Amino acid sequence: MSFFGKLKDRLFSSSSKLDKGLEEIVEEGAEAQVEDTPETETPEQDAPRPDAPQAPEPAPEEPAAEPEERPEPSAPAAPQPATPDAQPPVAPPVTPGMPAAPVTPPAPPVREETPPRAEPAPEPTPRPAETARAPEPQAEPAQKPGFLGRIFGRGEAAAPRRELDDAMLEQLEELLIQSDMGVETALRVTANIAAGRMGRKLSVPEIKDLLAGEIARIMEPVARPMPIYPKKPQVVLVVGVNGSGKTTTIGKLASQFREAGKSVVIAAGDTFRAAAVEQLQIWGDRAGVPVMTAPQGTDPASLAFDAMTRAQAEGADLLLIDTAGRLQNRQDLMEELSKIVRVIRKKDPDAPHNTLLVLDATTGQNAVSQVEIFQKIADVSGLVMTKLDGTARGGVLVAIADRFGLPIHAIGVGEQIDDLAPFDPEEFARALTGAEGELA
Repeated sequence: MSFFGKLKDRLFSSSSKLDKGLEEIVEEGAEAQVEDTPETETPEQDAPRPDAPQAPEPAPEEPAAEPEERPEPSAPAAPQPATPDAQPPVAPPVTPGMPAAPVTPPAPPVREETPPRAEPAPEPTPRPAETARAPEPQAEPAQKPGFLGRIFGRGEAAAPRRELDDAMLEQLEELLIQSDMGVETALRVTANIAAGRMGRKLSVPEIKDLLAGEIARIMEPVARPMPIYPKKPQVVLVVGVNGSGKTTTIGKLASQFREAGKSVVIAAGDTFRAAAVEQLQIWGDRAGVPVMTAPQGTDPASLAFDAMTRAQAEGADLLLIDTAGRLQNRQDLMEELSKIVRVIRKKDPDAPHNTLLVLDATTGQNAVSQVEIFQKIADVSGLVMTKLDGTARGGVLVAIADRFGLPIHAIGVGEQIDDLAPFDPEEFARALTGAEGELA
């Protein structure tokens, strides 16, 4: 399974929330339309039902059968449809001059022969009428499951539709805001969807495709892999709050760069959490990458300086520096991060060449404030979002992309080595919305 196939499966929480909300919105509008126009719909539905039996009743137009039952009036009608019976009346007109020609005795026997022949004719006529009535019950059950299918939104052919109006747009905006896309982004997305489509009846699959198209359009400009520079070592500083997944992300990046033929050195700059150092060492052993550590409580800025010295001496392509998790509202911790940057720049004025902010998707709108603060302190150059699996708040990445325009290098949906991959806007949009068709 491809990474984004896995992403689609694991983003079930986000896509199912949008899916459920869209179904409720469309069903509510569809039911309202049915309630608003009950009189027009019921007669229309009742009309075809009587019409259906009336349509086959042209066959009963064979009142020929009924007049045939009355031998006296139907006698002239019966010989007309029956071509063989038309021959005996031809014999009397052969002698038009003869008044005695109205020999009635020969005519009645002919009439006597015709009624028995006409009797089998009406018998087959009710049979086709019965066959015409048979498809009527078949048409009714075909309509019933179709209507139920529309109510429950199952299948493309049975998808319910609702007219796009102001009330529906407001409901869409609320749904997107609840998915952590933010007010401004939700308004922009719904406005683009409404452009040229007001008054149109849309189904849930169509709305999903429109949403996915607008999301992909927002994400397209920021979907860029982390740039690789010729300068050695290229210093990558990884920052983020506690529990955002920095250590795991560094291990995955180191493994992927190593597989790409790059020499990598890791600096375990989270000297306040012993578990972070051990975790990095495990990842380093797995990827075949050296990990520089320091005793617990060591100044992380000095460790970063020593790591740069070693990376330069060994000619490493990349130096990945882990940092301790810190809250964006802790000024002292943020100052510590600023110190690491200042010390690094003593070795290389251009360092760090990349500052990756790792975001936890489960934090929702709180991730927006994290980007704002870290961008000021550490000059963030790119984003990595983790833990998209099992959360219904993946829409916050759309809000961040729309507001800050920072490059999104990669996203993660699990703990395995292949659960971190370059960001693809279209695949992400499809996975987030559950869209199946072509993007609008």
